[in-house]
Amino acid sequence: MPHKMTLTGSATGPLREYDRYVAFDMREKGSPSAPKGLKKSTFISYTVFVAKKAFNKTGLTKKSIMHEKILIQGEPTLDIPIDECPGEIGIICFQITVLPNKNDKEANDAKDKKEAKQEVSKAQQEVAATKQEEKQAPVSQPVAKEAKTVQPEVNETSVQEKKAAQPKKQQPTQPKGTQDIVSFDDIIVPEAFLKTRPNPVKTEEVIEFVKRTGHLDKPLTIEKGSKVLKDGYRRYIVAKTVKMDKVPVVYEHQK
Repeated sequence: MPHKMTLTGSATGPLREYDRYVAFDMREKGSPSAPKGLKKSTFISYTVFVAKKAFNKTGLTKKSIMHEKILIQGEPTLDIPIDECPGEIGIICFQITVLPNKNDKEANDAKDKKEAKQEVSKAQQEVAATKQEEKQAPVSQPVAKEAKTVQPEVNETSVQEKKAAQPKKQQPTQPKGTQDIVSFDDIIVPEAFLKTRPNPVKTEEVIEFVKRTGHLDKPLTIEKGSKVLKDGYRRYIVAKTVKMDKVPVVYEHQK
């Protein structure tokens, strides 16, 4: 049975058009956690072959493919003429997906922070205006005792308004059951996982879930001290695909 492969990145060379398909070059760095005693793999170059119909559905162009991050799922081939396959490995693409741009995500986050800041500033201005009105309000001498009785209620209302105006700190949303957040690069993947190939369809479903929610559907299971991955290799692959810096985990010995 042919070996399935998944690649992520951008094209490193121009798009080449043929009769019924297009081709472009990519490269990908090897796993950062090579088994102890072995050298880490360097970049490997690939030549990807995609049917024109599938490529046109992505909306990519000759220019944008050099800048957009894409996900390729396919299998290696040795049947392509060498002049059409300058990469070290040829890949027949079964599915091509354009991944969300990190810069767009950062721009949206910055916009949300700016709007939250403006809301806080507006609330503070309203509280300040209320205090100013209280100071300027005239109090007649005969009802001085009544004013003293009412004043605590005004101060109490002002404090309540100020507390209500302060925005609640939003904590990053994490999947149910998360016990900790760790750096993705600290997780060690056993050799047994590296030899397996998660179902591409289910992997794509998790990727779509992350696109919608911004977080994984479940935490990874790791050992407390060594941080060796014990369960959730598919979600590890998804986190690597979408370039997550930190991932939610649950510790095995605490289950």
